[in-house]
Amino acid sequence: MNSYRPSYCEINLAALRHNLRELQKKAGIASLLPMIKANAYGHGAVNVAQALMEEKVKGLGVALFEEALQLREAGIKCELFCFGGLLGASPQDFFHHQITPVIFQPKDLKILIQEKVELSFQLKVDTGMGRLGFFSDEIPAILAQIEKAPHLKLQGLLTHLARADENDPQPSQNQIENFLSLKKLLRQKGKNIPCYHLANSAALIEKRLNQTDWARPGIALYGAYPHERLQKNIQLQPLLAWKSQIISLKDFPSGSPLSYGATFICPRPSRIAVMALGYADGYSRQFSNCGKVLVCGQKAPVVGRVCMDLTLIDVTDIPQAQLGSEVVVLGKQQGEELKAEELAQKINTISYEIFCGISARVPRVYLK
Repeated sequence: MNSYRPSYCEINLAALRHNLRELQKKAGIASLLPMIKANAYGHGAVNVAQALMEEKVKGLGVALFEEALQLREAGIKCELFCFGGLLGASPQDFFHHQITPVIFQPKDLKILIQEKVELSFQLKVDTGMGRLGFFSDEIPAILAQIEKAPHLKLQGLLTHLARADENDPQPSQNQIENFLSLKKLLRQKGKNIPCYHLANSAALIEKRLNQTDWARPGIALYGAYPHERLQKNIQLQPLLAWKSQIISLKDFPSGSPLSYGATFICPRPSRIAVMALGYADGYSRQFSNCGKVLVCGQKAPVVGRVCMDLTLIDVTDIPQAQLGSEVVVLGKQQGEELKAEELAQKINTISYEIFCGISARVPRVYLK
Protein backbone atom coordinates (compact mmCIF):
# COMPACT_ATOMS: atom_id res chain seq x y z
CA MET A 1 0.00 0.00 0.00
CA ASN A 2 1.31 3.43 -0.95
CA SER A 3 1.60 6.01 1.82
CA TYR A 4 0.90 9.64 1.13
CA ARG A 5 1.16 10.91 4.69
CA PRO A 6 4.63 12.12 5.72
CA SER A 7 4.89 9.78 8.72
CA TYR A 8 7.04 6.67 8.72
CA CYS A 9 9.53 4.54 10.66
CA GLU A 10 13.09 4.20 9.45
CA ILE A 11 14.64 0.83 10.34
CA ASN A 12 18.44 0.60 10.24
CA LEU A 13 19.37 -3.02 9.53
CA ALA A 14 23.08 -2.25 9.93
CA ALA A 15 22.31 -1.49 13.58
CA LEU A 16 20.55 -4.86 13.85
CA ARG A 17 23.64 -6.64 12.57
CA HIS A 18 25.83 -4.67 14.99
CA ASN A 19 23.63 -5.61 17.95
CA LEU A 20 23.53 -9.27 16.95
CA ARG A 21 27.33 -9.43 16.77
CA GLU A 22 27.75 -7.68 20.13
CA LEU A 23 25.28 -10.09 21.70
CA GLN A 24 27.08 -13.06 20.17
CA LYS A 25 30.26 -11.91 21.92
CA LYS A 26 28.37 -12.12 25.21
CA ALA A 27 27.01 -15.55 24.32
CA GLY A 28 30.40 -17.07 23.62
CA ILE A 29 29.92 -20.57 22.23
CA ALA A 30 26.17 -20.55 22.90
CA SER A 31 23.95 -20.11 19.87
CA LEU A 32 21.63 -17.12 19.55
CA LEU A 33 17.95 -17.64 18.89
CA PRO A 34 16.67 -14.13 18.08
CA MET A 35 13.10 -13.40 19.07
CA ILE A 36 11.11 -11.71 16.31
CA LYS A 37 7.60 -12.18 17.64
CA ALA A 38 5.07 -9.33 17.48
CA ASN A 39 6.29 -8.26 14.04
CA ALA A 40 9.88 -8.18 15.34
CA TYR A 41 8.80 -5.93 18.20
CA GLY A 42 7.22 -3.58 15.69
CA HIS A 43 10.26 -3.42 13.40
CA GLY A 44 8.92 -5.68 10.64
CA ALA A 45 9.38 -9.43 11.01
CA VAL A 46 10.08 -10.36 7.40
CA ASN A 47 12.77 -7.74 6.78
CA VAL A 48 14.37 -8.37 10.15
CA ALA A 49 14.33 -12.13 9.52
CA GLN A 50 15.94 -11.71 6.12
CA ALA A 51 18.75 -9.65 7.64
CA LEU A 52 19.26 -12.18 10.44
CA MET A 53 19.35 -15.06 7.96
CA GLU A 54 22.25 -13.35 6.24
CA GLU A 55 24.05 -13.51 9.60
CA LYS A 56 23.40 -17.27 9.71
CA VAL A 57 21.54 -17.38 13.02
CA LYS A 58 20.60 -20.70 14.61
CA GLY A 59 16.91 -20.06 14.12
CA LEU A 60 14.19 -17.54 14.94
CA GLY A 61 11.58 -17.43 17.68
CA VAL A 62 7.97 -16.26 17.35
CA ALA A 63 4.93 -16.44 19.61
CA LEU A 64 2.23 -17.60 17.18
CA PHE A 65 1.90 -20.17 14.44
CA GLU A 66 0.61 -17.49 12.06
CA GLU A 67 3.75 -15.42 12.71
CA ALA A 68 5.87 -18.40 11.71
CA LEU A 69 3.67 -19.05 8.68
CA GLN A 70 4.12 -15.45 7.52
CA LEU A 71 7.89 -15.97 7.59
CA ARG A 72 7.67 -19.25 5.68
CA GLU A 73 5.46 -17.64 3.02
CA ALA A 74 8.05 -14.86 2.68
CA GLY A 75 10.76 -17.44 1.94
CA ILE A 76 12.43 -17.63 5.36
CA LYS A 77 13.98 -21.10 5.45
CA CYS A 78 15.82 -21.24 8.78
CA GLU A 79 14.51 -23.16 11.79
CA LEU A 80 11.45 -21.48 13.34
CA PHE A 81 10.29 -21.97 16.92
CA CYS A 82 6.73 -21.18 18.00
CA PHE A 83 6.70 -20.37 21.73
CA GLY A 84 2.92 -20.11 22.00
CA GLY A 85 2.27 -23.83 21.67
CA LEU A 86 -0.29 -25.24 19.23
CA LEU A 87 -3.09 -22.72 19.87
CA GLY A 88 -5.44 -24.34 17.38
CA ALA A 89 -2.90 -25.34 14.73
CA SER A 90 -2.49 -29.08 14.20
CA PRO A 91 0.69 -31.16 14.40
CA GLN A 92 0.27 -31.65 10.64
CA ASP A 93 0.41 -27.88 10.17
CA PHE A 94 3.67 -27.68 12.11
CA PHE A 95 5.13 -30.65 10.23
CA HIS A 96 4.11 -29.37 6.80
CA HIS A 97 5.72 -25.98 7.35
CA GLN A 98 8.66 -27.33 9.37
CA ILE A 99 7.91 -25.23 12.45
CA THR A 100 8.97 -26.39 15.91
CA PRO A 101 6.36 -25.91 18.65
CA VAL A 102 7.19 -25.22 22.28
CA ILE A 103 4.84 -27.30 24.42
CA PHE A 104 3.85 -26.05 27.87
CA GLN A 105 0.63 -27.85 28.82
CA PRO A 106 -0.73 -31.44 28.97
CA LYS A 107 -3.44 -30.74 26.39
CA ASP A 108 -0.94 -29.97 23.61
CA LEU A 109 1.33 -32.84 24.59
CA LYS A 110 -1.60 -35.25 24.41
CA ILE A 111 -2.42 -34.02 20.90
CA LEU A 112 1.18 -34.56 19.76
CA ILE A 113 1.22 -38.08 21.16
CA GLN A 114 -2.16 -39.07 19.71
CA GLU A 115 -1.74 -37.57 16.23
CA LYS A 116 1.38 -39.64 15.49
CA VAL A 117 2.94 -36.99 13.24
CA GLU A 118 6.74 -37.10 13.16
CA LEU A 119 7.65 -33.82 14.81
CA SER A 120 10.45 -32.12 16.71
CA PHE A 121 9.35 -30.01 19.65
CA GLN A 122 10.59 -28.40 22.85
CA LEU A 123 9.22 -28.39 26.40
CA LYS A 124 8.83 -25.31 28.58
CA VAL A 125 9.42 -25.49 32.33
CA ASP A 126 7.93 -22.99 34.79
CA THR A 127 10.75 -22.31 37.27
CA GLY A 128 9.19 -19.17 38.74
CA MET A 129 7.59 -17.10 36.00
CA GLY A 130 4.15 -18.35 37.00
CA ARG A 131 2.86 -18.20 33.46
CA LEU A 132 3.38 -21.03 30.96
CA GLY A 133 5.18 -24.31 31.44
CA PHE A 134 5.27 -27.60 33.32
CA PHE A 135 6.65 -27.61 36.84
CA SER A 136 10.08 -29.19 37.25
CA ASP A 137 8.80 -32.16 39.22
CA GLU A 138 6.39 -33.03 36.37
CA ILE A 139 9.13 -33.38 33.75
CA PRO A 140 10.36 -36.94 34.51
CA ALA A 141 6.85 -38.37 34.08
CA ILE A 142 6.34 -36.32 30.93
CA LEU A 143 9.58 -37.67 29.47
CA ALA A 144 8.32 -41.19 30.17
CA GLN A 145 5.23 -40.41 28.08
CA ILE A 146 7.32 -39.03 25.26
CA GLU A 147 9.55 -42.10 25.20
CA LYS A 148 6.47 -44.16 24.36
CA ALA A 149 5.83 -41.97 21.31
CA PRO A 150 8.68 -42.74 18.87
CA HIS A 151 7.26 -40.34 16.28
CA LEU A 152 8.19 -37.41 18.54
CA LYS A 153 11.65 -35.91 18.98
CA LEU A 154 12.24 -33.81 22.08
CA GLN A 155 14.73 -31.24 20.87
CA GLY A 156 15.12 -29.04 23.93
CA LEU A 157 14.08 -27.87 27.37
CA LEU A 158 13.68 -24.20 28.25
CA THR A 159 12.51 -21.81 30.91
CA HIS A 160 11.90 -18.07 31.12
CA LEU A 161 13.32 -15.63 33.67
CA ALA A 162 10.74 -13.36 35.26
CA ARG A 163 12.99 -10.75 36.89
CA ALA A 164 16.28 -10.68 34.98
CA ASP A 165 15.76 -6.99 34.23
CA GLU A 166 15.70 -6.03 37.92
CA ASN A 167 18.58 -4.99 40.18
CA ASP A 168 18.21 -7.92 42.57
CA PRO A 169 19.88 -10.96 40.96
CA GLN A 170 18.60 -13.49 43.50
CA PRO A 171 15.15 -14.25 42.00
CA SER A 172 16.76 -15.07 38.64
CA GLN A 173 19.46 -17.10 40.36
CA ASN A 174 16.76 -19.13 42.10
CA GLN A 175 15.16 -19.90 38.74
CA ILE A 176 18.50 -20.77 37.18
CA GLU A 177 19.35 -23.14 40.03
CA ASN A 178 15.92 -24.77 39.71
CA PHE A 179 16.49 -25.31 35.99
CA LEU A 180 20.06 -26.59 36.37
CA SER A 181 18.98 -28.99 39.12
CA LEU A 182 16.44 -30.42 36.70
CA LYS A 183 19.07 -30.68 34.00
CA LYS A 184 21.40 -32.54 36.38
CA LEU A 185 18.64 -34.90 37.48
CA LEU A 186 17.68 -35.75 33.91
CA ARG A 187 21.29 -36.46 32.95
CA GLN A 188 21.68 -38.72 35.98
CA LYS A 189 18.64 -40.61 34.72
CA GLY A 190 20.28 -40.96 31.30
CA LYS A 191 17.94 -38.52 29.56
CA ASN A 192 19.85 -37.02 26.65
CA ILE A 193 18.10 -33.76 25.75
CA PRO A 194 20.07 -31.96 23.01
CA CYS A 195 19.51 -28.39 24.15
CA TYR A 196 18.78 -26.31 27.25
CA HIS A 197 18.13 -22.54 27.23
CA LEU A 198 16.92 -19.79 29.56
CA ALA A 199 18.74 -16.49 28.89
CA ASN A 200 16.75 -13.49 27.68
CA SER A 201 18.36 -10.14 26.73
CA ALA A 202 19.18 -9.09 30.29
CA ALA A 203 20.62 -12.46 31.30
CA LEU A 204 22.61 -12.69 28.08
CA ILE A 205 24.15 -9.23 28.46
CA GLU A 206 25.25 -10.15 31.99
CA LYS A 207 26.49 -13.55 30.74
CA ARG A 208 24.11 -15.51 32.97
CA LEU A 209 23.98 -18.40 30.52
CA ASN A 210 24.85 -21.00 33.18
CA GLN A 211 25.82 -24.04 31.09
CA THR A 212 22.99 -23.65 28.61
CA ASP A 213 23.28 -24.06 24.88
CA TRP A 214 21.24 -21.16 23.47
CA ALA A 215 20.26 -17.63 24.39
CA ARG A 216 17.11 -15.82 23.28
CA PRO A 217 17.78 -12.09 22.77
CA GLY A 218 14.72 -9.93 22.18
CA ILE A 219 14.63 -6.23 23.05
CA ALA A 220 18.44 -5.89 22.93
CA LEU A 221 18.44 -6.86 19.25
CA TYR A 222 16.45 -3.72 18.57
CA GLY A 223 18.85 -1.45 20.41
CA ALA A 224 16.99 -0.92 23.69
CA TYR A 225 18.19 -1.93 27.14
CA PRO A 226 16.09 -4.13 29.46
CA HIS A 227 17.50 -2.07 32.37
CA GLU A 228 19.56 1.11 32.44
CA ARG A 229 22.32 -0.59 34.45
CA LEU A 230 23.12 -2.73 31.39
CA GLN A 231 24.25 0.27 29.34
CA LYS A 232 27.74 -0.13 30.79
CA ASN A 233 27.91 -3.78 29.71
CA ILE A 234 27.25 -3.46 25.98
CA GLN A 235 26.96 -0.80 23.30
CA LEU A 236 23.71 -1.24 21.41
CA GLN A 237 22.46 0.81 18.48
CA PRO A 238 18.75 1.67 18.13
CA LEU A 239 17.26 0.46 14.86
CA LEU A 240 14.12 2.53 14.71
CA ALA A 241 13.58 6.23 14.04
CA TRP A 242 9.97 7.44 13.97
CA LYS A 243 9.40 10.57 11.92
CA SER A 244 6.64 12.88 10.76
CA GLN A 245 6.24 16.44 9.46
CA ILE A 246 4.56 19.68 10.38
CA ILE A 247 1.43 19.94 8.21
CA SER A 248 -0.11 23.04 9.79
CA LEU A 249 1.30 26.07 11.58
CA LYS A 250 -0.81 28.75 13.31
CA ASP A 251 -0.39 31.61 15.76
CA PHE A 252 -2.71 31.79 18.77
CA PRO A 253 -3.21 34.59 21.30
CA SER A 254 -2.70 34.00 25.00
CA GLY A 255 -5.67 32.22 26.56
CA SER A 256 -6.52 30.12 23.47
CA PRO A 257 -7.78 26.57 24.19
CA LEU A 258 -6.23 23.74 22.17
CA SER A 259 -7.47 20.30 21.07
CA TYR A 260 -10.23 18.11 22.55
CA GLY A 261 -11.47 19.09 25.96
CA ALA A 262 -9.39 22.28 26.02
CA THR A 263 -6.92 20.60 28.38
CA PHE A 264 -4.27 23.10 27.31
CA ILE A 265 -4.73 26.86 27.40
CA CYS A 266 -1.99 28.93 25.77
CA PRO A 267 -0.22 30.78 28.61
CA ARG A 268 1.28 33.27 26.13
CA PRO A 269 1.02 34.10 22.43
CA SER A 270 1.93 30.76 20.93
CA ARG A 271 2.97 29.24 17.63
CA ILE A 272 1.37 25.83 17.37
CA ALA A 273 2.31 23.17 14.84
CA VAL A 274 0.34 20.06 13.91
CA MET A 275 2.17 16.85 13.06
CA ALA A 276 0.57 14.15 10.96
CA LEU A 277 0.58 11.44 13.58
CA GLY A 278 -1.68 10.41 16.46
CA TYR A 279 -2.80 7.58 18.68
CA ALA A 280 -4.08 5.50 15.74
CA ASP A 281 -0.43 5.38 14.67
CA GLY A 282 0.65 4.24 18.12
CA TYR A 283 1.61 7.60 19.60
CA SER A 284 -0.15 7.09 22.90
CA ARG A 285 -2.84 9.46 24.10
CA GLN A 286 -0.93 9.42 27.38
CA PHE A 287 1.59 11.80 25.77
CA SER A 288 -1.08 14.51 25.88
CA ASN A 289 0.40 17.62 27.52
CA CYS A 290 3.56 15.80 28.58
CA GLY A 291 5.30 14.36 25.50
CA LYS A 292 8.20 15.89 23.65
CA VAL A 293 9.30 15.65 20.01
CA LEU A 294 12.28 17.01 18.10
CA VAL A 295 11.89 19.91 15.66
CA CYS A 296 14.94 21.58 14.11
CA GLY A 297 17.14 19.84 16.66
CA GLN A 298 15.20 21.12 19.67
CA LYS A 299 12.72 19.46 22.01
CA ALA A 300 9.19 20.79 21.50
CA PRO A 301 6.37 19.97 23.95
CA VAL A 302 3.17 18.17 22.98
CA VAL A 303 0.22 20.40 23.90
CA GLY A 304 -3.42 19.44 24.21
CA ARG A 305 -4.78 15.95 23.82
CA VAL A 306 -3.18 13.66 21.27
CA CYS A 307 -5.80 12.99 18.58
CA MET A 308 -6.39 9.93 16.46
CA ASP A 309 -4.46 11.19 13.43
CA LEU A 310 -2.86 14.43 14.62
CA THR A 311 -0.82 15.87 17.48
CA LEU A 312 -0.23 19.50 18.43
CA ILE A 313 3.22 20.72 19.39
CA ASP A 314 4.35 24.10 20.70
CA VAL A 315 7.10 25.59 18.50
CA THR A 316 6.94 29.13 19.90
CA ASP A 317 10.59 28.88 20.92
CA ILE A 318 11.69 27.32 17.61
CA PRO A 319 11.29 30.20 15.12
CA GLN A 320 12.89 28.23 12.29
CA ALA A 321 10.07 25.65 12.34
CA GLN A 322 7.93 25.84 9.21
CA LEU A 323 5.47 23.85 7.15
CA GLY A 324 7.15 20.62 6.09
CA SER A 325 9.72 20.68 8.91
CA GLU A 326 10.67 17.19 10.03
CA VAL A 327 9.36 16.05 13.40
CA VAL A 328 11.24 13.22 15.13
CA VAL A 329 9.10 11.31 17.61
CA LEU A 330 11.77 8.71 18.30
CA GLY A 331 15.38 8.89 17.18
CA LYS A 332 18.05 11.49 16.43
CA GLN A 333 17.95 14.96 14.90
CA GLN A 334 20.80 17.47 14.73
CA GLY A 335 22.64 16.10 17.75
CA GLU A 336 19.56 15.62 19.94
CA GLU A 337 17.98 12.23 20.58
CA LEU A 338 14.77 10.79 21.96
CA LYS A 339 15.19 7.16 23.02
CA ALA A 340 12.48 4.55 23.42
CA GLU A 341 13.35 4.24 27.10
CA GLU A 342 12.75 7.98 27.55
CA LEU A 343 9.33 7.83 25.90
CA ALA A 344 8.44 4.78 27.95
CA GLN A 345 9.41 6.38 31.23
CA LYS A 346 7.27 9.42 30.43
CA ILE A 347 4.09 7.32 30.32
CA ASN A 348 5.09 4.66 32.87
CA THR A 349 5.62 1.77 30.48
CA ILE A 350 8.53 -0.07 28.82
CA SER A 351 10.33 0.32 25.51
CA TYR A 352 8.80 -2.98 24.29
CA GLU A 353 5.34 -1.41 24.36
CA ILE A 354 6.53 1.75 22.58
CA PHE A 355 7.90 -0.32 19.69
CA CYS A 356 5.06 -2.84 19.53
CA GLY A 357 2.46 -0.09 19.73
CA ILE A 358 3.51 1.57 16.46
CA SER A 359 0.60 0.65 14.22
CA ALA A 360 0.65 -1.12 10.87
CA ARG A 361 -0.49 2.03 9.08
CA VAL A 362 2.92 3.62 9.76
CA PRO A 363 5.15 2.54 6.84
CA ARG A 364 8.51 0.96 7.65
CA VAL A 365 11.40 2.09 5.46
CA TYR A 366 14.51 -0.11 5.61
CA LEU A 367 18.11 1.06 5.49
CA LYS A 368 20.66 -1.61 4.71
